[in-house]
Amino acid sequence: MKHYALTIIGRDRPGIVSQVTEILFRQGFNIADSSCSILGGQFAMILIIAHPAHESKEAFVNDFAPLEESGLSVFVRTLKTGGETRPHLEGEVCMISVYGSDKPGIVYRVTKELGERQINITDLNTKLIGTEARPVYVMMIEAVLPDNLDAADLTTVMSGLKQELQVDITVRNITPVEL
Repeated sequence: MKHYALTIIGRDRPGIVSQVTEILFRQGFNIADSSCSILGGQFAMILIIAHPAHESKEAFVNDFAPLEESGLSVFVRTLKTGGETRPHLEGEVCMISVYGSDKPGIVYRVTKELGERQINITDLNTKLIGTEARPVYVMMIEAVLPDNLDAADLTTVMSGLKQELQVDITVRNITPVEL
């Protein structure tokens, strides 16, 4: 079965997810993976979809015309075989949270430290909370630690960065649950 990446971007409004998934359902697509977020007032959605009969995106891309007509931008990309399923990632899964005054470089400095230690970031979200007068920058990272590093070690590594950036950085394990 061929897999495709479907990206939807547009001004946020209620009903976008319903509109997109109705088209997918009615056309017989399976949603293998998805992520949705509001970024600066724009709704952004990316889905990995599959269909047993479609061998190319040209066979179905016009099915998304109603989305374009409603003001959304739609992009479809054919994925190469082998990259469409959940990867098997070895290592301890942890959540890294960063809170502090908004300033340039927080994402770069934190992710640079993680990258230098071969820590795989599996999810990253940022947003401003608080008031306009006192905004607080929040970054949440889900990451997989390599075998030679645990959450306590990473907490120690991040303590220097915490001081340098004047932010609060917390690292905690995420215990996987098997159903």
